Amino acid sequence: MAKAARLTIQKWGNSLAVRIPSAVARSARFVEGQEVEVQVEEVGVTVKPVGKRAMTLDEKLALFDPAVHGGEVMVAPPVGAEAM
Repeated sequence: MAKAARLTIQKWGNSLAVRIPSAVARSARFVEGQEVEVQVEEVGVTVKPVGKRAMTLDEKLALFDPAVHGGEVMVAPPVGAEAM
């Protein structure tokens, strides 16, 4: 995944803008419409997501407890070829 990119600042109305490449956005887990905070640093700016970020599949699977969520439940008896 892309962690950095060299970009050009462009004019957008009365503001300046930087377009975030899709590979960088994926790596940062940014999505369209997401609220971000832009902070001025000593040299440059940082862009950080606001609020709680969505968990990755690996993070969700790490929290999975088969004792709580495991097992299969049949809500109806087997039908036709299912019955053996």
